[in-house]
Amino acid sequence: MIRVLFVCLGNICRSPMAEAVFRHQVKELHVEDRIEADSAGTGDWHLCKPPHEGTRKLLDEYGISYEGIRARQVLLDDYSNFDYIVCMDSSNERDVRAVFGSKSDGNAKVFKFMDLLPDHESDDVPDPYYTGNFEQVYELIDQGCRNLLARIMEAHHA
Repeated sequence: MIRVLFVCLGNICRSPMAEAVFRHQVKELHVEDRIEADSAGTGDWHLCKPPHEGTRKLLDEYGISYEGIRARQVLLDDYSNFDYIVCMDSSNERDVRAVFGSKSDGNAKVFKFMDLLPDHESDDVPDPYYTGNFEQVYELIDQGCRNLLARIMEAHHA
């Protein structure tokens, strides 16, 4: 099983959106028996809460399920439990590497989401909790998840 973890700050906007979109794309390709996704936050403010209302509304509009997604915090065990750890911004990546310690230094399994979208100028997925622009985030996440899925399919012959 190939496991992907998406990480943002509070695990209520960007990373649960990415988890839901990625799961949807995996299901469309009928590879859910080989690839799974989860999400987590670097902070603990929203533990056990469902995705933000703006994320839920947008996912509903696109017919994408977020069933079972609840906020949780990144754990040390996540490093060994996931093959890909995709951070929504530079700050999240720095915080995740701090949780994982020296074993994650320079390790390519931990990377920024925007690395999946090399044609975009920004290093970070904007946080719609502050910007309110969930649609912009969805567009980035949709394309980035497609690129990640293609990368995984190629690398693992999934």
